[in-house]
Amino acid sequence: MDKPVEVKVSPGSSLRGDIRSPLLPGDKSISHRAIVLGALANGDSVVENLLVAGVTRPLLAAVAALGVNWKLEGTKLRIQGVGMRGFKSPAVALDCGNSATTIRLLAGALAAAGVQATLDGTAGLRRRPMDRIVTPLQQMGVPIQAAPNHTAPLVLSARPAEQPLNGIEYTLPVASAQVKSCLLIAGLGAEGTLTIHEPGPSRDHTERMLSSMGAQVAVEGNTVRLTPPPDGLQPLNLVVPGDFSAAAFLIVAALITPGSEIMLRSIGLNPTRTGLLDVLLEMGADIVFSSREQNGEQVGDLRVRHSRLHGAEVSGDLVVRMIDEFPIFAVAAAFANSPTLVRNAEELRYKESDRISALCQELRSVGVEIEETPDGFRLPGKTPPSGGRADAHGDHRLAMSMAVAGLASQRPMHVTGAEMTGESFPGFLDALQKLGAYVATNGHSAAAHPPTA
Repeated sequence: MDKPVEVKVSPGSSLRGDIRSPLLPGDKSISHRAIVLGALANGDSVVENLLVAGVTRPLLAAVAALGVNWKLEGTKLRIQGVGMRGFKSPAVALDCGNSATTIRLLAGALAAAGVQATLDGTAGLRRRPMDRIVTPLQQMGVPIQAAPNHTAPLVLSARPAEQPLNGIEYTLPVASAQVKSCLLIAGLGAEGTLTIHEPGPSRDHTERMLSSMGAQVAVEGNTVRLTPPPDGLQPLNLVVPGDFSAAAFLIVAALITPGSEIMLRSIGLNPTRTGLLDVLLEMGADIVFSSREQNGEQVGDLRVRHSRLHGAEVSGDLVVRMIDEFPIFAVAAAFANSPTLVRNAEELRYKESDRISALCQELRSVGVEIEETPDGFRLPGKTPPSGGRADAHGDHRLAMSMAVAGLASQRPMHVTGAEMTGESFPGFLDALQKLGAYVATNGHSAAAHPPTA
Protein backbone atom coordinates (compact mmCIF):
# COMPACT_ATOMS: atom_id res chain seq x y z
CA MET A 1 0.00 0.00 0.00
CA ASP A 2 1.37 3.47 -0.92
CA LYS A 3 2.43 5.67 1.97
CA PRO A 4 -0.07 8.51 2.58
CA VAL A 5 1.11 11.86 1.29
CA GLU A 6 1.76 14.48 3.96
CA VAL A 7 1.85 18.11 2.89
CA LYS A 8 3.47 20.82 4.99
CA VAL A 9 2.17 24.35 4.45
CA SER A 10 4.08 27.16 6.15
CA PRO A 11 2.82 30.69 6.80
CA GLY A 12 4.81 33.78 5.93
CA SER A 13 4.24 34.49 2.24
CA SER A 14 1.53 36.53 0.52
CA LEU A 15 -0.19 35.03 -2.54
CA ARG A 16 0.19 36.78 -5.88
CA GLY A 17 -0.58 35.69 -9.41
CA ASP A 18 -3.03 34.64 -12.08
CA ILE A 19 -4.61 31.16 -12.16
CA ARG A 20 -6.53 29.71 -15.08
CA SER A 21 -7.05 26.44 -16.99
CA PRO A 22 -5.40 23.95 -17.13
CA LEU A 23 -4.01 24.56 -13.62
CA LEU A 24 -7.50 25.29 -12.35
CA PRO A 25 -9.61 22.22 -13.23
CA GLY A 26 -12.79 22.10 -15.27
CA ASP A 27 -16.07 22.03 -13.36
CA LYS A 28 -16.61 18.62 -11.75
CA SER A 29 -20.41 18.63 -11.99
CA ILE A 30 -20.45 19.69 -15.64
CA SER A 31 -17.70 17.20 -16.53
CA HIS A 32 -19.67 14.32 -15.02
CA ARG A 33 -22.82 15.27 -16.89
CA ALA A 34 -20.99 15.81 -20.18
CA ILE A 35 -19.56 12.27 -20.06
CA VAL A 36 -22.90 10.61 -19.27
CA LEU A 37 -25.05 12.64 -21.66
CA GLY A 38 -22.39 12.53 -24.37
CA ALA A 39 -22.46 8.74 -24.14
CA LEU A 40 -26.27 8.75 -24.61
CA ALA A 41 -26.21 11.24 -27.50
CA ASN A 42 -26.66 10.39 -31.17
CA GLY A 43 -23.21 11.09 -32.58
CA ASP A 44 -19.84 12.46 -31.54
CA SER A 45 -19.44 15.04 -28.77
CA VAL A 46 -16.40 17.23 -28.07
CA VAL A 47 -15.84 18.44 -24.50
CA GLU A 48 -12.89 20.73 -23.76
CA ASN A 49 -11.36 21.49 -20.34
CA LEU A 50 -12.82 18.29 -18.88
CA LEU A 51 -11.90 17.55 -15.27
CA VAL A 52 -9.51 14.59 -15.49
CA ALA A 53 -9.16 13.42 -11.90
CA GLY A 54 -9.94 10.68 -9.43
CA VAL A 55 -13.68 11.43 -9.52
CA THR A 56 -14.03 11.29 -13.32
CA ARG A 57 -11.70 8.44 -14.29
CA PRO A 58 -14.06 5.72 -12.94
CA LEU A 59 -16.92 7.27 -14.95
CA LEU A 60 -14.86 7.22 -18.15
CA ALA A 61 -13.95 3.59 -17.49
CA ALA A 62 -17.60 2.75 -16.82
CA VAL A 63 -18.92 4.20 -20.09
CA ALA A 64 -16.16 2.32 -21.94
CA ALA A 65 -17.35 -0.90 -20.28
CA LEU A 66 -20.84 -0.06 -21.58
CA GLY A 67 -19.52 -0.06 -25.15
CA VAL A 68 -18.91 3.67 -25.62
CA ASN A 69 -15.71 4.69 -27.40
CA TRP A 70 -13.92 7.86 -26.32
CA LYS A 71 -10.53 9.52 -26.73
CA LEU A 72 -8.89 11.89 -24.30
CA GLU A 73 -6.20 14.33 -25.44
CA GLY A 74 -5.05 16.20 -22.35
CA THR A 75 -8.35 17.62 -21.10
CA LYS A 76 -10.14 17.42 -24.48
CA LEU A 77 -12.60 14.54 -24.68
CA ARG A 78 -14.08 13.14 -27.86
CA ILE A 79 -16.89 10.71 -27.10
CA GLN A 80 -18.82 8.63 -29.63
CA GLY A 81 -22.40 8.59 -28.35
CA VAL A 82 -24.33 5.37 -28.87
CA GLY A 83 -27.86 6.73 -28.48
CA MET A 84 -30.45 6.05 -25.81
CA ARG A 85 -30.56 2.26 -26.21
CA GLY A 86 -26.99 1.70 -27.37
CA PHE A 87 -25.32 0.61 -24.11
CA LYS A 88 -24.08 -2.98 -23.88
CA SER A 89 -24.48 -4.93 -20.65
CA PRO A 90 -21.05 -4.91 -18.91
CA ALA A 91 -19.35 -8.18 -18.08
CA VAL A 92 -18.47 -7.09 -14.53
CA ALA A 93 -19.77 -4.62 -11.96
CA LEU A 94 -19.10 -0.98 -12.82
CA ASP A 95 -16.71 0.57 -10.29
CA CYS A 96 -17.86 4.10 -9.39
CA GLY A 97 -14.89 4.70 -7.09
CA ASN A 98 -15.73 7.07 -4.25
CA SER A 99 -18.06 9.27 -6.32
CA ALA A 100 -21.75 9.49 -5.42
CA THR A 101 -22.29 11.67 -8.49
CA THR A 102 -20.95 8.87 -10.71
CA ILE A 103 -23.16 6.15 -9.27
CA ARG A 104 -26.31 8.30 -9.28
CA LEU A 105 -25.89 9.67 -12.81
CA LEU A 106 -24.99 6.22 -14.15
CA ALA A 107 -28.06 4.74 -12.47
CA GLY A 108 -30.20 7.23 -14.40
CA ALA A 109 -28.43 6.50 -17.69
CA LEU A 110 -28.71 2.73 -17.23
CA ALA A 111 -32.39 3.12 -16.35
CA ALA A 112 -32.99 5.01 -19.62
CA ALA A 113 -30.94 2.50 -21.62
CA GLY A 114 -32.62 -0.52 -20.06
CA VAL A 115 -29.51 -2.73 -19.81
CA GLN A 116 -28.50 -5.09 -17.04
CA ALA A 117 -25.68 -3.81 -14.84
CA THR A 118 -24.36 -3.59 -11.28
CA LEU A 119 -23.00 -0.35 -9.81
CA ASP A 120 -20.55 -0.49 -6.91
CA GLY A 121 -17.68 1.46 -5.39
CA THR A 122 -15.44 2.01 -2.39
CA ALA A 123 -16.36 1.30 1.22
CA GLY A 124 -16.96 5.04 1.58
CA LEU A 125 -19.40 5.06 -1.33
CA ARG A 126 -21.21 2.05 0.14
CA ARG A 127 -22.08 4.25 3.12
CA ARG A 128 -23.89 6.83 0.98
CA PRO A 129 -27.74 6.63 0.96
CA MET A 130 -29.18 5.29 -2.32
CA ASP A 131 -32.86 4.92 -1.44
CA ARG A 132 -33.29 8.54 -2.57
CA ILE A 133 -32.87 7.40 -6.18
CA VAL A 134 -34.03 3.78 -5.88
CA THR A 135 -37.54 4.65 -4.66
CA PRO A 136 -38.50 7.08 -7.46
CA LEU A 137 -36.73 4.97 -10.12
CA GLN A 138 -38.82 2.00 -9.06
CA GLN A 139 -41.96 4.17 -9.35
CA MET A 140 -40.88 4.92 -12.92
CA GLY A 141 -40.73 1.19 -13.64
CA VAL A 142 -36.97 0.73 -13.40
CA PRO A 143 -36.01 -2.79 -12.26
CA ILE A 144 -33.42 -1.69 -9.67
CA GLN A 145 -32.49 -3.00 -6.22
CA ALA A 146 -30.11 -1.66 -3.58
CA ALA A 147 -28.30 -3.57 -0.83
CA PRO A 148 -30.41 -4.36 2.28
CA ASN A 149 -29.13 -1.22 4.04
CA HIS A 150 -30.30 0.97 1.10
CA THR A 151 -26.78 1.54 -0.21
CA ALA A 152 -24.56 0.29 -3.04
CA PRO A 153 -24.19 -2.06 -4.77
CA LEU A 154 -27.14 -1.23 -7.02
CA VAL A 155 -28.37 -3.96 -9.36
CA LEU A 156 -30.38 -3.08 -12.48
CA SER A 157 -32.10 -5.76 -14.57
CA ALA A 158 -32.68 -5.54 -18.31
CA ARG A 159 -35.83 -3.80 -19.59
CA PRO A 160 -37.31 -4.57 -23.02
CA ALA A 161 -37.12 -1.78 -25.59
CA GLU A 162 -40.89 -1.91 -26.10
CA GLN A 163 -41.44 -1.20 -22.40
CA PRO A 164 -40.83 2.54 -21.76
CA LEU A 165 -40.52 3.98 -18.30
CA ASN A 166 -43.32 5.95 -16.68
CA GLY A 167 -43.25 9.74 -16.71
CA ILE A 168 -44.10 10.31 -13.04
CA GLU A 169 -44.61 13.35 -10.81
CA TYR A 170 -42.29 13.18 -7.83
CA THR A 171 -41.41 15.43 -4.89
CA LEU A 172 -37.86 15.15 -3.57
CA PRO A 173 -37.72 14.96 0.25
CA VAL A 174 -34.40 16.89 0.17
CA ALA A 175 -33.16 19.31 -2.50
CA SER A 176 -30.45 17.36 -4.31
CA ALA A 177 -28.94 17.98 -7.74
CA GLN A 178 -27.62 14.42 -7.87
CA VAL A 179 -31.03 12.84 -7.25
CA LYS A 180 -32.79 15.30 -9.55
CA SER A 181 -30.24 14.63 -12.30
CA CYS A 182 -30.55 10.87 -11.93
CA LEU A 183 -34.30 11.09 -12.46
CA LEU A 184 -34.04 13.55 -15.35
CA ILE A 185 -31.59 11.29 -17.17
CA ALA A 186 -33.80 8.25 -16.51
CA GLY A 187 -36.73 10.31 -17.80
CA LEU A 188 -35.13 10.31 -21.25
CA GLY A 189 -36.37 6.72 -21.50
CA ALA A 190 -39.88 7.53 -20.26
CA GLU A 191 -43.19 7.85 -22.04
CA GLY A 192 -44.67 11.27 -21.34
CA THR A 193 -43.52 14.10 -19.13
CA LEU A 194 -41.45 13.67 -15.97
CA THR A 195 -42.17 16.29 -13.27
CA ILE A 196 -39.88 16.84 -10.29
CA HIS A 197 -40.64 19.13 -7.35
CA GLU A 198 -37.85 20.20 -4.98
CA PRO A 199 -38.22 21.77 -1.52
CA GLY A 200 -35.55 24.31 -2.49
CA PRO A 201 -33.16 25.18 -5.33
CA SER A 202 -30.26 22.92 -6.32
CA ARG A 203 -27.64 23.19 -9.06
CA ASP A 204 -29.18 23.09 -12.53
CA HIS A 205 -26.34 21.97 -14.83
CA THR A 206 -28.33 18.93 -16.01
CA GLU A 207 -31.33 21.02 -17.04
CA ARG A 208 -29.11 23.43 -18.97
CA MET A 209 -27.19 20.66 -20.72
CA LEU A 210 -30.29 18.66 -21.62
CA SER A 211 -31.88 21.79 -23.11
CA SER A 212 -28.78 22.38 -25.24
CA MET A 213 -29.06 18.79 -26.51
CA GLY A 214 -32.66 19.11 -27.71
CA ALA A 215 -34.70 17.96 -24.71
CA GLN A 216 -37.71 20.04 -23.66
CA VAL A 217 -36.99 21.23 -20.12
CA ALA A 218 -39.35 23.65 -18.39
CA VAL A 219 -38.38 25.18 -15.04
CA GLU A 220 -40.91 26.99 -12.87
CA GLY A 221 -39.57 27.89 -9.44
CA ASN A 222 -38.41 24.63 -7.87
CA THR A 223 -40.33 22.45 -10.35
CA VAL A 224 -38.71 20.88 -13.42
CA ARG A 225 -40.60 19.18 -16.25
CA LEU A 226 -38.82 17.06 -18.85
CA THR A 227 -40.26 15.89 -22.16
CA PRO A 228 -37.83 13.48 -23.88
CA PRO A 229 -36.73 14.43 -27.40
CA PRO A 230 -38.41 12.03 -29.85
CA ASP A 231 -35.22 11.63 -31.90
CA GLY A 232 -32.81 11.37 -28.98
CA LEU A 233 -30.13 13.75 -27.72
CA GLN A 234 -28.00 15.89 -30.02
CA PRO A 235 -24.20 15.74 -29.44
CA LEU A 236 -22.38 18.23 -27.24
CA ASN A 237 -19.78 20.78 -28.24
CA LEU A 238 -18.72 22.70 -25.16
CA VAL A 239 -15.88 24.18 -23.12
CA VAL A 240 -16.22 23.32 -19.43
CA PRO A 241 -15.73 26.41 -17.20
CA GLY A 242 -13.34 26.38 -14.26
CA ASP A 243 -14.73 24.64 -11.19
CA PHE A 244 -16.04 27.15 -8.64
CA SER A 245 -15.72 24.58 -5.84
CA ALA A 246 -12.01 24.21 -6.65
CA ALA A 247 -11.57 27.97 -7.00
CA ALA A 248 -13.13 28.39 -3.54
CA PHE A 249 -9.94 27.12 -1.88
CA LEU A 250 -7.83 29.72 -3.65
CA ILE A 251 -10.40 32.45 -2.97
CA VAL A 252 -10.30 31.83 0.78
CA ALA A 253 -6.52 31.37 0.67
CA ALA A 254 -6.13 34.91 -0.67
CA LEU A 255 -8.73 36.37 1.73
CA ILE A 256 -7.00 35.07 4.87
CA THR A 257 -3.34 35.54 3.83
CA PRO A 258 -2.03 39.08 4.48
CA GLY A 259 -0.78 40.99 1.45
CA SER A 260 -2.44 38.68 -1.08
CA GLU A 261 -4.03 39.58 -4.41
CA ILE A 262 -4.87 36.95 -7.03
CA MET A 263 -6.83 36.61 -10.28
CA LEU A 264 -8.89 33.53 -11.16
CA ARG A 265 -9.91 33.21 -14.81
CA SER A 266 -12.95 31.63 -16.53
CA ILE A 267 -14.62 30.34 -13.38
CA GLY A 268 -18.14 28.91 -13.52
CA LEU A 269 -20.52 31.34 -11.80
CA ASN A 270 -23.78 29.44 -12.13
CA PRO A 271 -26.01 31.09 -9.49
CA THR A 272 -27.03 27.69 -8.08
CA ARG A 273 -23.36 27.13 -7.16
CA THR A 274 -22.14 30.48 -5.85
CA GLY A 275 -23.63 30.59 -2.37
CA LEU A 276 -20.14 30.82 -0.88
CA LEU A 277 -19.36 33.87 -2.99
CA ASP A 278 -22.52 35.60 -1.74
CA VAL A 279 -21.69 34.82 1.89
CA LEU A 280 -18.06 35.93 1.62
CA LEU A 281 -19.15 39.24 0.09
CA GLU A 282 -21.55 39.69 3.03
CA MET A 283 -18.62 39.00 5.36
CA GLY A 284 -16.67 41.89 3.83
CA ALA A 285 -14.53 40.02 1.30
CA ASP A 286 -12.76 42.17 -1.30
CA ILE A 287 -13.79 40.21 -4.41
CA VAL A 288 -14.48 41.87 -7.76
CA PHE A 289 -15.80 39.87 -10.69
CA SER A 290 -17.39 40.14 -14.10
CA SER A 291 -19.48 37.49 -15.85
CA ARG A 292 -20.43 36.37 -19.35
CA GLU A 293 -22.37 33.47 -20.85
CA GLN A 294 -20.54 30.47 -22.29
CA ASN A 295 -22.34 27.34 -23.51
CA GLY A 296 -25.43 28.25 -21.49
CA GLU A 297 -23.48 28.76 -18.24
CA GLN A 298 -22.35 31.95 -16.48
CA VAL A 299 -18.54 32.28 -16.47
CA GLY A 300 -16.38 35.02 -15.01
CA ASP A 301 -13.00 36.29 -13.80
CA LEU A 302 -12.45 37.06 -10.11
CA ARG A 303 -9.93 39.37 -8.44
CA VAL A 304 -9.49 38.50 -4.75
CA ARG A 305 -7.59 40.51 -2.12
CA HIS A 306 -6.76 39.88 1.53
CA SER A 307 -9.69 41.09 3.64
CA ARG A 308 -10.81 41.58 7.22
CA LEU A 309 -13.88 39.34 7.53
CA HIS A 310 -16.76 39.38 9.97
CA GLY A 311 -18.99 36.43 10.81
CA ALA A 312 -22.20 35.31 9.13
CA GLU A 313 -25.22 33.04 9.59
CA VAL A 314 -25.88 30.40 6.92
CA SER A 315 -29.11 28.38 6.73
CA GLY A 316 -32.04 27.44 4.51
CA ASP A 317 -31.74 27.45 0.71
CA LEU A 318 -28.26 28.96 0.90
CA VAL A 319 -26.93 25.69 2.33
CA VAL A 320 -27.63 23.80 -0.92
CA ARG A 321 -25.97 26.54 -2.98
CA MET A 322 -22.70 26.07 -1.06
CA ILE A 323 -22.98 22.44 0.07
CA ASP A 324 -19.49 21.52 -1.18
CA GLU A 325 -17.78 24.61 0.24
CA PHE A 326 -18.44 24.32 3.97
CA PRO A 327 -14.99 22.98 4.93
CA ILE A 328 -13.22 25.94 3.35
CA PHE A 329 -15.96 28.32 4.55
CA ALA A 330 -15.26 27.19 8.13
CA VAL A 331 -11.59 28.09 7.63
CA ALA A 332 -12.59 31.60 6.52
CA ALA A 333 -14.97 31.90 9.49
CA ALA A 334 -12.16 31.00 11.91
CA PHE A 335 -10.38 34.22 10.82
CA ALA A 336 -13.52 36.38 11.10
CA ASN A 337 -13.78 38.97 13.86
CA SER A 338 -17.29 37.93 14.98
CA PRO A 339 -19.32 34.69 15.35
CA THR A 340 -20.51 32.41 12.55
CA LEU A 341 -23.43 29.97 12.71
CA VAL A 342 -24.28 27.22 10.19
CA ARG A 343 -27.70 25.53 10.40
CA ASN A 344 -29.76 23.13 8.22
CA ALA A 345 -26.62 21.43 6.89
CA GLU A 346 -27.33 17.82 7.95
CA GLU A 347 -26.50 16.68 4.41
CA LEU A 348 -22.82 17.25 5.18
CA ARG A 349 -22.88 14.14 7.35
CA TYR A 350 -23.37 11.98 4.23
CA LYS A 351 -20.43 13.18 2.11
CA GLU A 352 -17.06 11.44 1.60
CA SER A 353 -16.79 11.67 5.37
CA ASP A 354 -19.16 12.95 8.04
CA ARG A 355 -17.96 16.42 7.11
CA ILE A 356 -19.44 18.13 10.16
CA SER A 357 -17.75 15.79 12.62
CA ALA A 358 -14.44 15.49 10.74
CA LEU A 359 -14.22 19.23 10.08
CA CYS A 360 -14.87 20.19 13.70
CA GLN A 361 -12.44 17.54 14.97
CA GLU A 362 -9.59 18.67 12.73
CA LEU A 363 -10.08 22.40 13.24
CA ARG A 364 -10.13 21.91 17.01
CA SER A 365 -6.93 19.85 16.78
CA VAL A 366 -5.11 22.87 15.28
CA GLY A 367 -6.42 25.43 17.77
CA VAL A 368 -9.67 26.71 16.22
CA GLU A 369 -12.66 27.15 18.52
CA ILE A 370 -15.62 25.43 16.84
CA GLU A 371 -18.72 23.76 18.27
CA GLU A 372 -20.38 20.88 16.45
CA THR A 373 -24.20 20.88 16.32
CA PRO A 374 -26.55 18.23 14.90
CA ASP A 375 -27.11 20.22 11.70
CA GLY A 376 -24.00 22.39 11.45
CA PHE A 377 -21.49 24.24 13.61
CA ARG A 378 -20.70 27.48 15.46
CA LEU A 379 -17.47 29.47 15.52
CA PRO A 380 -16.88 32.46 17.81
CA GLY A 381 -14.38 33.94 15.36
CA LYS A 382 -11.03 35.47 16.28
CA THR A 383 -9.52 31.98 16.77
CA PRO A 384 -7.37 31.35 13.70
CA PRO A 385 -5.47 28.06 13.58
CA SER A 386 -2.26 27.82 15.54
CA GLY A 387 -0.92 25.09 13.22
CA GLY A 388 0.06 21.51 13.92
CA ARG A 389 -1.15 18.23 12.45
CA ALA A 390 -4.44 17.42 10.70
CA ASP A 391 -5.86 14.40 8.90
CA ALA A 392 -7.92 14.47 5.69
CA HIS A 393 -10.20 11.58 6.72
CA GLY A 394 -10.16 10.42 3.09
CA ASP A 395 -11.96 13.62 2.07
CA HIS A 396 -10.46 15.76 -0.72
CA ARG A 397 -12.21 18.95 0.39
CA LEU A 398 -11.10 18.59 3.99
CA ALA A 399 -7.50 17.95 2.84
CA MET A 400 -7.42 21.16 0.81
CA SER A 401 -9.17 23.20 3.51
CA MET A 402 -6.65 22.25 6.18
CA ALA A 403 -3.77 23.01 3.82
CA VAL A 404 -5.22 26.47 3.13
CA ALA A 405 -5.57 27.06 6.87
CA GLY A 406 -1.80 26.65 7.16
CA LEU A 407 -1.16 29.68 4.95
CA ALA A 408 -2.12 32.04 7.78
CA SER A 409 -1.64 29.86 10.86
CA GLN A 410 0.86 30.70 13.61
CA ARG A 411 3.15 27.80 12.72
CA PRO A 412 3.28 25.23 9.87
CA MET A 413 0.36 22.91 9.14
CA HIS A 414 1.00 19.23 8.38
CA VAL A 415 -1.89 17.52 6.57
CA THR A 416 -1.85 13.73 6.24
CA GLY A 417 -3.81 12.19 3.37
CA ALA A 418 -3.04 15.04 1.00
CA GLU A 419 -3.11 12.63 -1.96
CA MET A 420 -6.90 13.01 -1.80
CA THR A 421 -6.58 16.49 -3.34
CA GLY A 422 -6.17 14.71 -6.69
CA GLU A 423 -9.76 13.49 -6.50
CA SER A 424 -11.12 16.84 -7.66
CA PHE A 425 -8.20 19.32 -7.96
CA PRO A 426 -5.09 17.56 -9.30
CA GLY A 427 -3.19 20.86 -9.61
CA PHE A 428 -4.03 22.18 -6.13
CA LEU A 429 -0.52 22.10 -4.67
CA ASP A 430 0.93 23.40 -7.95
CA ALA A 431 -1.53 26.31 -7.86
CA LEU A 432 -0.46 27.20 -4.31
CA GLN A 433 3.15 26.98 -5.42
CA LYS A 434 2.56 29.26 -8.41
CA LEU A 435 0.94 31.82 -6.13
CA GLY A 436 3.98 31.80 -3.85
CA ALA A 437 2.92 29.56 -0.96
CA TYR A 438 5.50 27.63 1.04
CA VAL A 439 4.58 23.99 0.41
CA ALA A 440 6.52 20.75 0.95
CA THR A 441 5.34 17.18 0.41
CA ASN A 442 6.73 14.28 2.51
CA GLY A 443 9.86 16.24 3.18
CA HIS A 444 10.43 17.36 -0.44
CA SER A 445 9.84 20.99 -1.31
CA ALA A 446 7.01 21.69 -3.74
CA ALA A 447 7.53 25.46 -3.61
CA ALA A 448 9.96 28.11 -2.46
CA HIS A 449 11.54 27.48 0.93
CA PRO A 450 10.27 29.70 3.72
CA PRO A 451 12.81 32.07 5.21
CA THR A 452 14.73 30.78 8.18
CA ALA A 453 14.06 32.38 11.52
